[in-house]
Amino acid sequence: MTKKTFSKTELALLYAPELEPRSALNRLMMWIKHNRDLYAALLATGYRTNQKLFTAAQTALIFQYLGEP
Repeated sequence: MTKKTFSKTELALLYAPELEPRSALNRLMMWIKHNRDLYAALLATGYRTNQKLFTAAQTALIFQYLGEP
């Protein structure tokens, strides 16, 4: 999958297509929060919890740490 900008919900649904959008987003955010190395790497890119989109660089980090959906 190409590294691109994703909305948080869009990316979450790629990881959990069987879930409702809000549940998928909650799951993805829990995975990110509990993966300390990933969370630290995201923060280093300027990530803020209230942002609506993951940048291409942030998406690449998520794929690196969690695997591609």
